[in-house]
Amino acid sequence: MRLRTLTENISYLELVNFEDYTDEIGGISYNSKKTKRGDLFICLTGEHVDGHEYAEEAVANGAMACVVERRLNLDIPQIVVSDTTEAIAEIADLFYSSPSKKLNIIGVTGTNGKTTVTHLIQKLFEANGKECALIGTLGHKFSSDDVYRDAKHTTPQAPELQDILYQINEKCIPNVVMEVSSHALVQHRVDYCDFNGAVFTNLTQDHLDFHITMNNYFKAKAILFERLVAGDFAVINADDEYAQKFIEVISPTVNLYTYGINNSADIMAKDIVFNHDGASFTCKVKENEYPVKLRMNGMFSVYNVLAGIATALASGFDIPKSIKTLENLGGVAGRFEVVINQPTVIVDYAHTPDGLENVLKAARDITPSGGKLICVFGCGGDRDATKRPKMGRIAEELADKVIVTSDNPRSEDPQQIITDILAGISKVNEVIVEPDRELAIKEARKLAKPCDVVLVAGKGHENYQILADETIHFDDREKVSEIFGSKN
Repeated sequence: MRLRTLTENISYLELVNFEDYTDEIGGISYNSKKTKRGDLFICLTGEHVDGHEYAEEAVANGAMACVVERRLNLDIPQIVVSDTTEAIAEIADLFYSSPSKKLNIIGVTGTNGKTTVTHLIQKLFEANGKECALIGTLGHKFSSDDVYRDAKHTTPQAPELQDILYQINEKCIPNVVMEVSSHALVQHRVDYCDFNGAVFTNLTQDHLDFHITMNNYFKAKAILFERLVAGDFAVINADDEYAQKFIEVISPTVNLYTYGINNSADIMAKDIVFNHDGASFTCKVKENEYPVKLRMNGMFSVYNVLAGIATALASGFDIPKSIKTLENLGGVAGRFEVVINQPTVIVDYAHTPDGLENVLKAARDITPSGGKLICVFGCGGDRDATKRPKMGRIAEELADKVIVTSDNPRSEDPQQIITDILAGISKVNEVIVEPDRELAIKEARKLAKPCDVVLVAGKGHENYQILADETIHFDDREKVSEIFGSKN
């Protein structure tokens, strides 16, 4: 795309140094260090960094023009816009020829369950003979059998996202399911993405360091549903306390499907039973009932599966076939993943109060009579500190033994994070505190008997640990296998 063509199709305040400029744009960049010759450099203004301060470096690396919010003292073309975070989405969409308009895209949003639900939906599409790509926390892949390609965010920044959608189009894959984070919605990463369906899992405390209030958090998630148009569909968890608020922002021309356990919904689960092998229940879909026997465990898994069945219904899929597909699936990497048996050691990504409560309750459901439930967890640094004591209280109430450790401390003092967690625990003297995560898992090994269940929570699929001055390799699943695998 020529730079002049771009300016004819976007909103701008001013063009600087544009006399007879017709060069071709080679790519879109917003990181000066990764800028290549011919790139259009966009000066993003973020929470901590102002891209305008790095424009000179981007030009030195080959940027042919800049998108800015104010004139810079640079002798290259500059497109002055009111907001570069909005402009980057529009520019990326144009540069990649609006790929989302040629795709059937389903967005999944919520505090917990997004990763699992997107994977379930991808499998449901494939089981019904429809190719489906996936974009989310674990990366993106073009089919369920494909390998993940790395992702820095749950929802990529607009240029990367539009590039992925362009690649999906090039591979003639007609369907996409993607996780849509609240950050992505507020930061305009998914602007100009044409969603055909949206799924809401739940809304509980998380990211309040960014959103400040739960109402702001809700408003961010609601953007996805407000943008749905006639003929699109919305799937809503009827049991969530924010369900009605989401329903109210959805246009009456959008096809609405609800799911739940406690409240009346289009898709419901009843007679739920948990055992070591998984969960079983009766699924009511409109007026029909179907027996379901899952290999996944926990009440949260039942909700995730209901979200999948509701999406299948919204997509016009055969329900008995869809249920059979879900029955044959195991879990997603790092989501209530049983790594070791005897004792049963589970690794889970739970890093919110609600998430930890859910997985502890699920772990309790499979703890044998006479067995104990041991919980190893920490909280991330540079994130909402108010959830730390809440998670400490939940762990104390639901586990028989608690081991508090580090998660991703980032720039914070690990001991201060632990102190915040301990503030929610009434019997601090009964808690084991071990800041070194590997040693904390070893403490669990010393305590655990063959009939016990150990939950290592917080990092799940992550294979790294972010410290103050470095990021090291650390995979809970690897450490659990190594430490518990050698247990005599």
